[in-house]
Amino acid sequence: MSKKNLVQSMNKQLANWNVLNTKLHHYHWYVKGQDFFLLHEKFEEIYTEAAGYIDEIAERILMIGGEPVSTLRDYLDHTSIDEAKGGESPAEMVAALSDDFDHFKGQLESIIELSENAGDHPTADLFIGIKASIEKHNWMLKAYLNKVPTRA
Repeated sequence: MSKKNLVQSMNKQLANWNVLNTKLHHYHWYVKGQDFFLLHEKFEEIYTEAAGYIDEIAERILMIGGEPVSTLRDYLDHTSIDEAKGGESPAEMVAALSDDFDHFKGQLESIIELSENAGDHPTADLFIGIKASIEKHNWMLKAYLNKVPTRA
């Protein structure tokens, strides 16, 4: 049963990364204003990274005997994040991306725990690396929004 739960959780992450990848392309193409160069480049950096995660997650699901979701309908049926709405300001784009990463963090912690409980350390390692990366990106996004936690 734990393998089934693990594959389901991994497929949710796979769907989320595919929806996020599309959202990031939208933001990359439609960002405007004084921070265009900064955000245009940052969104491209993250969607390039996302493409790698999509492939790694799908291949890992196959390696452990699961079946990765692989169609647009599957992604939309399994995702837990919203698509881009269109017309977002640069700050709204960054805030939405930061919210998505906040959401991902809890899911990633769950997958890491499921993996470790199943004795599947390579899967845990994959998601530990993804978690570390999104934490760093999110710290930067929050700094852009001036929402970095300060010392008490």
